[in-house]
Amino acid sequence: MAAAREILQEMQKEITCGICQSYFSQPVTMGCGHSFCQACLSQSWRVEATAFSCPQCRQVAQVREFTTVNECLAQLADLGKQLSCQLLQSTEGQHQCATHKEVLKFFCEEDQTLLCVRCQQTPEHEAHQLSPIDQVAPSYKEKFQHIQSHLEKLLDEAEKLLAEENPGVDWESMIQGEYLTLHNFLLEEESRCLDRMNQERRASQDRLSRQMQSLQLLMLDLQEAGSQPDVELLQDTKQLLARSESVLSQRPGTISSELRSYPIPGMLEILHRFRVDIRLDPTSAGAWATVSEDLKSVKAAEGWQGHTNHPGGGHFVFADQSFGTSGNHWYWEVDVTQLPQWTLGIHTTGLMDRNEEDSSAVLFLLSCVKKHEDYYLQSYPESLNHRVKDPVPRIGVFVEYCPGTVIFYNVLQRSLIYMFYPILFTDPITPIFCPSPPLPGTEPGAMTLCPVDSHLCACCYSAP
Repeated sequence: MAAAREILQEMQKEITCGICQSYFSQPVTMGCGHSFCQACLSQSWRVEATAFSCPQCRQVAQVREFTTVNECLAQLADLGKQLSCQLLQSTEGQHQCATHKEVLKFFCEEDQTLLCVRCQQTPEHEAHQLSPIDQVAPSYKEKFQHIQSHLEKLLDEAEKLLAEENPGVDWESMIQGEYLTLHNFLLEEESRCLDRMNQERRASQDRLSRQMQSLQLLMLDLQEAGSQPDVELLQDTKQLLARSESVLSQRPGTISSELRSYPIPGMLEILHRFRVDIRLDPTSAGAWATVSEDLKSVKAAEGWQGHTNHPGGGHFVFADQSFGTSGNHWYWEVDVTQLPQWTLGIHTTGLMDRNEEDSSAVLFLLSCVKKHEDYYLQSYPESLNHRVKDPVPRIGVFVEYCPGTVIFYNVLQRSLIYMFYPILFTDPITPIFCPSPPLPGTEPGAMTLCPVDSHLCACCYSAP
């Protein structure tokens, strides 16, 4: 009987489908010589869609439909099934219980396990529903066939959905085209912006050149008048004094100190992806400032007066979190509508300078200072000191840790104010804020951290 089992096992290798691992059902033979169930082969190709190759050796098939059943192989498979059943029906050929070494004859419905006669008599199974194997097996085959039928329906539905997902529209090319259009649009906007900047710079230089020319001509006329006789000198005095007064009233410094606005389309929308929720550290405020209970705003305390040479008077409130240990981009916005003067920026305890030497604590700041009726934006360090037409109501701050950038934005105008670059950060950076002391005769205003979901646009903003 052992020899019969070995022969049957060798025979099973030749009559078993390589796809479903069961005896052949309506086997078909491909040109490469490998055979499969007709249904299994059709289903395999249906899933792979475009690859009509042998599932075993991957040789490409010349035809896709195999309608001729290999009758000889089908008969051999039926014979193998019969021999297998006969062998299982013999005591030696049947599976044995691992515990009692007896033939497995029963099936426990509750535990879904096979039992021998001695297992059946144990207290563990005496209350369970037990059935002979030959009686219960057909019902489970029927269940499996029902499940298989249901799976085929699900497969058909999935194929239909897959066809709907690929309706013949090349979405990838369309999306790439949209991004190309956006790139071209931004290049055109950049070109227009640079042209405008160059035109304004040339116009400013032309005005300055004309003013210099007027000064030079006036100086020559004054020199010539000084060498004339007294009578002729006094005859031209009225005209020369009027010209002098007119020319001297045009100060060169007023020509180029105004900070111009150059909006960058879409920039703030992109930066909003990096918005962070910042809170203030009330322990850093000291006696000169008060922090709100929600840790979102700070104002100067009563009695804070005076100003040092350092921007912000040297007094800063720190955020309660630092950045640099994880991530690379951060962006936040600060409402300064209530303040005529303010300072904000970042603080870091370590920085590598260009000589690869450690430097002490470093600040990168933007300040607003009111002089008479004008407002000036100043950077620290470096050289920004430009007048703005109107106070800036909201400031956006963007930090890129590597390669090291700190950028300030006018959120209302959606334009750049100033950029520090490159900065070789080595330690975490901390946002800092200073509302500055109130001007004489005014009440302290609040500097407020904007919620991450807040937005400011020109259509909904009205100046105070």
